[in-house]
Amino acid sequence: QKLKPLEMATSIETETFKLGFIGAGKMAESIAKGVVKSGILPATRIRTAHKGSNRRDAFSSFGVQLYDTNQQVVEDSDVIIFSVKPQIIGEVVLQLKPLLTEDKLLVSVAAGIPLKYLQNWAGHGRLIRVVPNTPAAVGHAATVISMGESASEKDADLISSLFGAIGKIWRADEKYLDAVTGLSGSGPAYIYLAIDALADGGVAAGLPRDLALGLASQTVLGAASMAINSGKHPGQLKDDVASPGGTTIAGIHELEKGGFRGILMNAVTAAGHRSQMLSNR
Repeated sequence: QKLKPLEMATSIETETFKLGFIGAGKMAESIAKGVVKSGILPATRIRTAHKGSNRRDAFSSFGVQLYDTNQQVVEDSDVIIFSVKPQIIGEVVLQLKPLLTEDKLLVSVAAGIPLKYLQNWAGHGRLIRVVPNTPAAVGHAATVISMGESASEKDADLISSLFGAIGKIWRADEKYLDAVTGLSGSGPAYIYLAIDALADGGVAAGLPRDLALGLASQTVLGAASMAINSGKHPGQLKDDVASPGGTTIAGIHELEKGGFRGILMNAVTAAGHRSQMLSNR
């Protein structure tokens, strides 16, 4: 059943809106810290609730308003970000449904939960689904947003500014989000494996462990920066390093013999397929 779109979406005042987090985990903390650090809004306009002292302390340490219940957070917020585990988001949204009026913009960062479910649970479609990744913690997230039925362009701009505080933003149709999950959502883990393996290679070649790990990490960071900022295709950047008969092409030859590119492609598609299976539960 198609939800009725808002007849007149309430515009949220950019200068005064309050942001609430339902779920006070690491992702919520990363988003909140990024938003405050970037000056998008002060910590006094952010609120959350949690019973655990460690999580409460993590948020209060930079000025976020702490409440005792999620109901209080919703009542005192204009934009509400659900950052709870996918297994419980349905239960959480349904508990709060009477308070989730159409003047509130709802955002979900719960992996693999489609907009159609979220909209049915909430009772309206003023929703935006967001797929960030863990480098949000250091301000380098890759985030994709997808719009619910009744979310407006102003809503999209507001959420883009919030998540833009912790990295880069892309906007895409929801049909792409399983593949996004397989690439940028799971991708950091693939790169950590690569860094660990590069460091092991350095140790195998005779380097001290700390030097090998430092070089591997900085090399990945530098290569990614070149890929983003140079304007060149990654294949051209690879060719620029590989001199005829040199060391790099010898290493690339070994990677090609091992099916390096095919393995990475398979990892992305396998993770994306798994996300699709979870979405269709």
